[in-house]
Amino acid sequence: MPIAITPHAEGANLAVRAQPGARKNAVLGEHGGALKVAVTAPPEDGRANEAIGELLRNWLGMKRSQVELVGGQTNRNKQFLIRGLTPAALSALVASKLG
Repeated sequence: MPIAITPHAEGANLAVRAQPGARKNAVLGEHGGALKVAVTAPPEDGRANEAIGELLRNWLGMKRSQVELVGGQTNRNKQFLIRGLTPAALSALVASKLG
């Protein structure tokens, strides 16, 4: 199942499935149409969301201002806005990173 990437006025939205409280921070691949991301941070006070944002920025090679959580603040299924990339460009980047 492909990872859901939808158009947004400022770039593209990336579907992310969060796994807080994991042993290590890692991008695990695709899960139910979303990019599965594990972080060691607990799901309290937005700490896991912040950790996921940081992991995505590093993994995609983006600046802080280019990656923003826009949906699913208290849910495992999240939407991150990736600014400055078309859905096609983001899809190609994710595919190349996942190998």
